[in-house]
Amino acid sequence: MGFVVFIILLLIVVGVLASCIKIVPQAHAYVVERLGAYQGTWGVGMHFKVPFIDKVARRVLLKEQVVDFAPQPVITKDNVTMRIDTVVFFQITDPKLFAYGVENPIMAIENLTATTLRNIIGELELDQTLTSRETINTKMRASLDVATDPWGIKVNRVELKNIIPPAEIQNAMEKQMKAERERREAVTRAEGEKKASITVAEGQKEAAILEAEAAKEAAILRAEAEKESLIRKAEGEAMAILKVQQATADGLRMIKEAGMDEAVLKLKSLEAFEKAADGQATKIIIPSDIQSMAGLAAGIKEVLTK
Repeated sequence: MGFVVFIILLLIVVGVLASCIKIVPQAHAYVVERLGAYQGTWGVGMHFKVPFIDKVARRVLLKEQVVDFAPQPVITKDNVTMRIDTVVFFQITDPKLFAYGVENPIMAIENLTATTLRNIIGELELDQTLTSRETINTKMRASLDVATDPWGIKVNRVELKNIIPPAEIQNAMEKQMKAERERREAVTRAEGEKKASITVAEGQKEAAILEAEAAKEAAILRAEAEKESLIRKAEGEAMAILKVQQATADGLRMIKEAGMDEAVLKLKSLEAFEKAADGQATKIIIPSDIQSMAGLAAGIKEVLTK
């Protein structure tokens, strides 16, 4: 019996000693109390507590945590009631303050988030609320970070997960968006038609300019061709006149060289007068010397007849 009792006591002592050895894992911290008072904070590694005197009061997770809160009803500056749900990213920086600062830190953060959100949204109108998410997130994070600092909590980020306006507001926004899209479509179509009309007018203008330039060039070419034709014709006539004059000069020179007397010249004059008389003229002026020659010719004819 004594041996059995010894064995039992030995097992109890070993169990107690084993329960006094604590290993703190990574990204965790243990808050230890001695006789109900704060004794210290254990970090990562193996620790030993005094049996029946020390106890682990709180196991604290040091990782960044995410809490998704339910939608909270808020009222905007223009008296529109909507529901907004938020997501808070926080991290415990002081395990002691976290353990003794507030009874329920998560509930405290939720209530603080709701009140802060109502204060910020109350200063904004509906349109500003829908378009100022980044501003709201920044203000909420700054406010929560200051409020949770005494609790050993650091708020890293706050996000508005969803903004749910009333059904009638959603319908009005959808109608407004539809009207805006139709207006943009009409403006785009009008601008397209305007550009098309301008393009057509510019094309017609360029075509008219090209046609006028073509007509101008054709007229210039035609005038130059007529000019060249007239020049060639004038040159031909000048050559002909030159040849006639040359021929006349040659004839006169030949006559002069042949030594013709006055009778021959008068005979040539009669031949010329004969050709002139054969024309269509109704009046013929006969020189006096030709008349005397005609009388001479009549006398010669009468002598020959006799």
